[in-house]
Amino acid sequence: MGLKRKIGKSDLEVVPFALGGNVFGWTADEKESFNILDKYADAGFDFIDTADIYSAWVPGNKGGESETIIGKWLKKSGKRKQLTIATKVGAQISETHRGLKKAYILSEVEESLKRLQTDHIDLYFTHYDDLSTPLEETLEAYAQLVKEGKVRYIATSNMTPARIRESIEVSRKNNFPEYVCLQPEYNLYDRNQYETKYEDLVKEYHLGVVSYYSLASGFLTGKYNSIEDIAHSNRKEQLKNYINDRGQNILTALHEVAKEYNATPAQIALAWLLARPSVTAPIASVSKASQLDILKSVDINLRKEALEKLNSVSKV
Repeated sequence: MGLKRKIGKSDLEVVPFALGGNVFGWTADEKESFNILDKYADAGFDFIDTADIYSAWVPGNKGGESETIIGKWLKKSGKRKQLTIATKVGAQISETHRGLKKAYILSEVEESLKRLQTDHIDLYFTHYDDLSTPLEETLEAYAQLVKEGKVRYIATSNMTPARIRESIEVSRKNNFPEYVCLQPEYNLYDRNQYETKYEDLVKEYHLGVVSYYSLASGFLTGKYNSIEDIAHSNRKEQLKNYINDRGQNILTALHEVAKEYNATPAQIALAWLLARPSVTAPIASVSKASQLDILKSVDINLRKEALEKLNSVSKV
């Protein structure tokens, strides 16, 4: 089991693997979600990431399905105290449910708390920026929630580096809580944006980093080598971007390194993220409890030669 890592400047410490809740109520029904959560927690892991919008994109869903399933499981398992729970606000769920206005955040957090069946959220993310709302107003809402004990720390995702910087400065000027963590898209294939635009900022402000799309929508599992392979996937729209020469070269290197470590390509792709000095924990989701063999990634320490091979084949 990997040593726990601190999330940025917070006092939250987690085993460095976050279970993604985006699939609960989507590709994993409630029963299978419970199996996944049981197996994850029983293996000693302690960090769950979800959002108020998960999984509103599924026909018949309204959003909040993932939080509801996690909440029912937390009540049944009695494990809330051992876990770090992250959720998010700000994505457009409907015309009336979106943005970062103070009144909306204050009402939406109550909905999340109710669904999660908890009295506090450990890490509350700005999911998407809202350029129509002053940063002061958003951060003032978060300050109130921290003061009330409903949120422990705040974090951000899908915000430009300039807006993150500005937000942190506004927090410092007004004595509001500041973002302690960033959730960027980052994986062995999608490296450029994070490494060129965000990594310096992360180091400057000592932000924790929990990467999403850590397995590039499943591409880095090695299951998809051609357009035919992705035809029946729920994620074929995202996956088609990876079916190219660079993608194939990355998969070849992943398979070679995986063989050397007696591991799977997915475990190696996650171990590569864990070896990045600025990354706290990758987020990955599974639709079946049997796919949780990816958790073994926390115990793989890639040697210099393996890292160099992966870095050179994936460099942009």
